[in-house]
Amino acid sequence: MAVYTDISDAELEAFLGDFDLGRPVAFKGVAEGVENSNFMLETEGGRFFLTVYERRVDAGDLPFFLGLLQWLGEHDFPSAIPVADRTGRTLKAIRGKPAALVTFLTGLSVRRPSVAHCRQAGAGLAWLHQAAEAYPGRRRNSLGQAAWRPMFERLTGEANTLKPGLAATIASDLDLLEAHWPSDLPEGIIHADFFPDNVFFTGGAFAGAIDFYFAAWDAFAYDLAVALNAWCFEPDGSFNVTAARALIDGYEQKRTLTEAEKAALPLLAHGAAMRFFLTRLNDWRATPAGSLVRPKDPLEYERKLAVHRAGVSLFSAAA
Repeated sequence: MAVYTDISDAELEAFLGDFDLGRPVAFKGVAEGVENSNFMLETEGGRFFLTVYERRVDAGDLPFFLGLLQWLGEHDFPSAIPVADRTGRTLKAIRGKPAALVTFLTGLSVRRPSVAHCRQAGAGLAWLHQAAEAYPGRRRNSLGQAAWRPMFERLTGEANTLKPGLAATIASDLDLLEAHWPSDLPEGIIHADFFPDNVFFTGGAFAGAIDFYFAAWDAFAYDLAVALNAWCFEPDGSFNVTAARALIDGYEQKRTLTEAEKAALPLLAHGAAMRFFLTRLNDWRATPAGSLVRPKDPLEYERKLAVHRAGVSLFSAAA
């Protein structure tokens, strides 16, 4: 989350004039992430999140995202639900940019997940995959494996600036991923950004997920691999196999992985690290000056790539 578009009091009043939510009581920007402008909003009618869609989000994809959130709410998965105005519209505009209001999801994210949190998160991810199973919308994963080489070709200079010789190493990684990327794993709607700051807990139990604006149709096991990278590395850069086993065990409490999925997890985790390294590298150079935003360090995922390149033992985690 971030703030690129500042909203005046008058603009907020005009926006809320289309809703039956009462007058605003509190309103502040959220300075995390790099994708959209996000605001915490409290009105006489309750608490909400207002998102103004920027940058990487294609406006044509917004009906898919908002429809998915509505679907999940109707199928008892805990997530933020789009709020419709008096005419039934959930997709609005502020300053000519698409915008939407969603309900406030209670719970807390964790900065340092425990093994127990990882188990709960794994179960929550499988629950999400199951809840979205019959959602009729479809969206290609625009940041999936096919997008990585073209993205990297625009960033070779930045890679070498970040770390001399890194571009050649990344090119070699991409060769490996392209040669062995699986194409026959079980697929469905995935979150694609299931990081600790997008998952809420209450009393140590999974309480819901937010930020579905990378959701797409892709392999379920790839989504699990994204989560393994996000939840199971220690601050010193080491991979916590115990946490990984817990996350996978939690996942399999609700959805059993196939043998092919288990076998593919190491490569999928390598690829998932590549995806976030490349987008962070891109955002590191592209974040506008003066934005209320903190771009995330691409070196964190460069270190994770190095662990996967060295052969992290995910097979034992999936056993």
